[in-house]
Amino acid sequence: MKKRSAINLAVVIILTAAFGALAIFGLNIGALEIKPLVSGISQGLDLRGGVSAVYLAVDEGQEDYASLLSGTMAVLRSRLTGQGFTEATVTQQGTDRIRVEIPDVDDPNEILNIIGQPAKLEFKTPDGEVIMDGSAVKKAEMGYLEGQPVVQFELNDEGTDAFAKATAANIGKVISIELDGNVISEPTVNTAITGGSGYIEGHFTAESAQNLAMLIQSGALPLNIEQLEVRTISATLGEDALSTSMTAAIIGVLLVILFMIIMYRLPGAVASLALLIYILIDLFLLAVIPGVQLTLPGIAGIVLSIGMAVDANVIIFERVKEELKAGKTVRASVESGFKRAFTAILDSNITTIIAGVVLMIFGAGSIKGFAITLTIGVVASMFTAVVVTRFLLHQMVGLNLTNHGLYGVKEVKAKEGMRNEILQESQVYHSSARCGAGHRSDRRHHLRRHEPWH
Repeated sequence: MKKRSAINLAVVIILTAAFGALAIFGLNIGALEIKPLVSGISQGLDLRGGVSAVYLAVDEGQEDYASLLSGTMAVLRSRLTGQGFTEATVTQQGTDRIRVEIPDVDDPNEILNIIGQPAKLEFKTPDGEVIMDGSAVKKAEMGYLEGQPVVQFELNDEGTDAFAKATAANIGKVISIELDGNVISEPTVNTAITGGSGYIEGHFTAESAQNLAMLIQSGALPLNIEQLEVRTISATLGEDALSTSMTAAIIGVLLVILFMIIMYRLPGAVASLALLIYILIDLFLLAVIPGVQLTLPGIAGIVLSIGMAVDANVIIFERVKEELKAGKTVRASVESGFKRAFTAILDSNITTIIAGVVLMIFGAGSIKGFAITLTIGVVASMFTAVVVTRFLLHQMVGLNLTNHGLYGVKEVKAKEGMRNEILQESQVYHSSARCGAGHRSDRRHHLRRHEPWH
């Protein structure tokens, strides 16, 4: 058992050191090249810079111009998000201009071509047959039916004929609406729509109905846009912002490790190793999950999740110390401590994950970046606290490292008194048992002596 635990610990330490070196320095041996893990993480506008473009909406004289401008910005934002640029910002300048800022871009022309392409809106039957495209939509807007928000639409003559035939043939079935290949709505046909106008009802809020109407209106962009300028911009926080932030994060991690070792001795050292493993897992997830871009708020999310990881270990170790003080063995204390701490760890992490998911869904820009890194970090920290730390601590116990002082607990006299009381109670019990047995023996002898003859 002792030898097996030593081997397991050695393997974990060696693998952690090897992956840590690969993550920081990479590997280049002949044809084999592994880039440093940090270089694979996409960086935001504030850390690396990117491309900025300004567009002029040239149809300013149209009716309901403000709504059309908002729809144009929504389409641009949706297209960029769909291409993985979740940190891109689309903002209005003045009354007729749109500024688009895209971080971490190597080929500005490619991204600007994506922005410049007209959106492709299609209505499809359940079999995937295209009924009509966005050019058939004359108008789409949010309205109300019996007090509930709906999306009202109006078609041109060509669209009226095509839609009438399709709806008549698919009553009770779904006709999907797709923008750039992504489904934005799947309404069920209740009746044939032959008059060239209709509405989509469902569990809409006023905002969601307005957004869907804007997307349907954007069969082509609601407004024609003209590019005024495009330029490359440097990191908004300076070129050394990332290195400075990473230095601060490293100092923070080292201080946390020092604190854990001083407070919890051997478990603190185990938690420190688990913390390093957590950081490697977190960096790996940030590098491989598509659409994740590292910004300064994102770094704040990572640091906060590191605090969550340490917090979970603190809860576990305090429970273990309580069990040790109650007189249990180290092995039993470790097992019981993890069981008692699991509920608290699970509850705190689940609530944080829920908050992160809500921010990802409803947030935008830097808020969304913070939510993504926080959620990824919390999931990874919960795994390392519950699985990795527990495994490592069991290996320490397997090495017969059972001195209470190694776990930050001193042997107190009260425990010796408790053991003496237990021994005394045990002796009293055994003496009583023997007396009882003697009385029973004498009684049986007495009964046998007076037993009559037959």
